[in-house]
Amino acid sequence: MEENNNEEINDVSENTEENLEPIKEETVNSVKISGDAVAMYVGIAISEIQGVYGMSGALAGITEAISGKKNYTKGVKVDINDKEVKIDVNIIVEYGARIPDVAFEIQTNVKKSVETMTGLKVSEVNVNVQGVHAITEKEEGKEEE
Repeated sequence: MEENNNEEINDVSENTEENLEPIKEETVNSVKISGDAVAMYVGIAISEIQGVYGMSGALAGITEAISGKKNYTKGVKVDINDKEVKIDVNIIVEYGARIPDVAFEIQTNVKKSVETMTGLKVSEVNVNVQGVHAITEKEEGKEEE
């Protein structure tokens, strides 16, 4: 029995670095970006645009009211397939803002922001205008103060 073990040891010792085949390194690296992370980038990009009063979303408004924090993902739907992203946003525009200009600016800014930050290709940015916010007398009084 001991002889067999010695033979195996001898076989192993004969494999020097010169005799070994180089090991092929195949690394499979992947980075998965969640839809929530992309939605956050979208919300921040939209918040920078003049003429957007806010985002439109049902449940997110309640969370925002309770926590007191601005929810940038409110009104944003993200669909990620492989390396491609489709984005739907629901907004409320300010009264007097030209809707086509605001929508175009949103599409341009969102696409640039998401592609720069995530490396994903944005195939669609659909802007849905859910309403127009008119300035009320109460708000005019607050603005003057």
